[in-house]
Amino acid sequence: MVFAAPNDALARAEGLLGADPSPLHASVAHQVIGIWQRDWGDMRIALRHLRRARDLAARAESAEREADVLAALGVALVHAGRTQQGLAALERGVERGSGHTRARVLYRRAYAHWVLGRHREALEDVRRAIPVLRQVDDVIWVARALTLRATVHLAVGAVDRADADFTAAEALWGTTGQEHDKADAVESRGLAAFRSGDIPVALRLFDEAEERYAKLGTPSFMLYIRRCEVLMAAGLASEAVIEADAAIGVLDGIGGQSTRKAELLLVAARAARLAGDPGTAIARAALAVRLFAGQRRPWWETHARLVLIQARVAAGRGSGRLVADAAAVAEKLASFGAPAAPEASLLAGRIALGLGWTDDAEQHLAVAARSRHGGPPLARMTGWAAQALRARSAGSGRGVLEACRRGLDVLDDHRTTLGASELRARATEQGAELAALAQQASLESGGPRRLLVWSERWRATVLSAPPTRPPADPALLGDLTAFREIAARAEEARSDGRPVPALDREQRRLEREIRSRTLHIRGETPGDGDRFDVGRLLARLDGVRLVELAVLDGRVQVLLCGDGRVRRFEAGLLAEAEVEAEHVQAGLRRLAHPGAEARLPLVEAMGRRLEELLLGPAAAQLGSGPVVVVPPGRLHRVPWALLPSLRERVLSVSPSASSWLRALETEPPPDDRQVLVRGPGLASGGAEVPELADRYGRPTLLEHEDARVPRVLGELDGAALAHIAAHGTFRADSPLFSSLRMADGPLIVHDFERLDRSPHRIILSSCDTARLASVGADELLGLVTALLPLGTAGVVASSAPVNDAAVVPLMLALHKGLSTGLSLAEALRDARAALPGDALHQATGWAFTAFGAV
Repeated sequence: MVFAAPNDALARAEGLLGADPSPLHASVAHQVIGIWQRDWGDMRIALRHLRRARDLAARAESAEREADVLAALGVALVHAGRTQQGLAALERGVERGSGHTRARVLYRRAYAHWVLGRHREALEDVRRAIPVLRQVDDVIWVARALTLRATVHLAVGAVDRADADFTAAEALWGTTGQEHDKADAVESRGLAAFRSGDIPVALRLFDEAEERYAKLGTPSFMLYIRRCEVLMAAGLASEAVIEADAAIGVLDGIGGQSTRKAELLLVAARAARLAGDPGTAIARAALAVRLFAGQRRPWWETHARLVLIQARVAAGRGSGRLVADAAAVAEKLASFGAPAAPEASLLAGRIALGLGWTDDAEQHLAVAARSRHGGPPLARMTGWAAQALRARSAGSGRGVLEACRRGLDVLDDHRTTLGASELRARATEQGAELAALAQQASLESGGPRRLLVWSERWRATVLSAPPTRPPADPALLGDLTAFREIAARAEEARSDGRPVPALDREQRRLEREIRSRTLHIRGETPGDGDRFDVGRLLARLDGVRLVELAVLDGRVQVLLCGDGRVRRFEAGLLAEAEVEAEHVQAGLRRLAHPGAEARLPLVEAMGRRLEELLLGPAAAQLGSGPVVVVPPGRLHRVPWALLPSLRERVLSVSPSASSWLRALETEPPPDDRQVLVRGPGLASGGAEVPELADRYGRPTLLEHEDARVPRVLGELDGAALAHIAAHGTFRADSPLFSSLRMADGPLIVHDFERLDRSPHRIILSSCDTARLASVGADELLGLVTALLPLGTAGVVASSAPVNDAAVVPLMLALHKGLSTGLSLAEALRDARAALPGDALHQATGWAFTAFGAV
């Protein structure tokens, strides 16, 4: 019962012990309590009960009972870090048992070997156990043995064999009532999906397993570890650190398994390194190494040493000793058959290159490069990264570009399996090194055109296709509705000055549910075969200058496109531009309030400084026509209209040149339908909306109780023009929950992604609606980037706080220009010029940007 109804089994065992049982029956009861405590409670209590069970079995003179208890005790001792004692108990169990009992003991010794990373020994014990268990028709233990064998196959990279065993085990579990084992089987299928590169399916299965464990009241620390691995592969390393540390806290609180603590420390170290926190990674990995060594788990210890070396390199500690350490780790991992071996060889080669040891680097990189032709996507990318470094070391620019192209193609194929835009954006981080190598090689040997091609190859790739639409999932729709209601109630309570911890907790819970369900969505979009063509771009510019900013070695490279050619100019340092952009944002926030006129010259001076850093000598070559700026993700908050050379011209911004071309070629909807939306809570009351309603004659007007999310979404779908006057909130912690406040609560990015086609042109007239989060390699998440792949060809939005009253004349002037047939960028330029010349209105005009091409 202990794996079918764990808490019921515990209660019955405790009840049996209170009834003065025989030594044989008491041994069973103590063993059940020991297993429960071993897997879900305090290891010290577990060992006490299991030793008592062993002694009682000996008193009962039952060799089979004693063998079974010794097996459970051996596993517990291994989990407690007492490896020698545990293996000795298991060996004694094999000796004492016979037939069916011995097969069960062999299975548990195989499990202990798997925990210790001794995969060959684990497979041998399972091989001996399965025929006996099948002969006596022990369905439960055959299913357990098949599940374990599949898990070991996964650990050594044999995904096909693992899948066959998981399938066979799942069929057997369906005939039993072993609910915990069934949950474990679902978790194991999730692991198999992850190893084969299917992250959405892995996350869905892990969530299903967690629900099953929760119903049983039995936490699974292995599930935490596996989910952390998937989160890291999806680019969510910071979340993985939080999850791992939380699980360590729970484990410490119950006095749980030492082996699981070491594994959680290892996964926390890996996540911290990927999250850019090498100090934490070093501390976690060093402790994991010590624990694994004490537990006599060389397979695990070697993996922890790899992470420790990676973290030390990230902290700037490259040395000859680390080359030798990384090479030794690679050799040992290869001897284990571990899939991480190429990663260690790549690390050794990369450190050696940094030290100028080209011969040593070539030796290690050649080994790592072998993985480029097989295995899961990230392993193949490791191989192509090694091949690119080999080519660079050999001075072959063509070889670098070919390796980078092949590696990024692998990543593109992987990303198309991801339906959620967040996962697709964050996954691009895996290819950042390949993209940087290709751009550097282009700069050195290929000229401006080639650099533009490679800049586009890796810029805003997530926007190249719309996210997969969420399915008509009643649970997801219910969560979205509940989220709006709770968020609206919490906002109302906060505005009244009342604390709302319960509502805040429920809102966070619903956010987790919504996000979890959207991450399960599998991609349906095939790889984009329409590669960027410089000639096509230049032909479509037609008097327009497109300025694409690339960043190489921390410096801004300006690629100026127009008049049939691409020219390159070198500007300032990205880090300095980022600092100046933050100062500008602070200045605009201050100018949004009356009485700050004295700061206007200071903000204008900041604009001049930004122009020097971002455009350099290219500013004097822009001509007099329209300009399209394509900035890197880290510069998304720059108010481009503040720059002197851009201030009085037609100006638009695009995440990429490819995105601008798609917007330019997007056909408007057949009917010229306008939708005006006015949400609650604006200081101006959205005063421009009634005037706009009069101007357009018979637009769809949604305000007051009509401005509810379902109605708003229904009217926005396929509209020609939408104007939304609503309070905007940007969520840096979770950008896809950035929102516009409607009558019934927030309209979030996840809602927009449910549209069949977003409005052809959309104007967002409130604060912060153009704020975006920079994630992955060079991707952006937020309201604007959610709209662009869904059919929107032009957006006007604000990247800074604005004065609501000053927005009204700007919006009225903007729509006046649109009604005469101007584009958004043209109308916005004229609207800025029509504003009063005081600081408040000037700052308001600078805060708004036109995105897209219409």
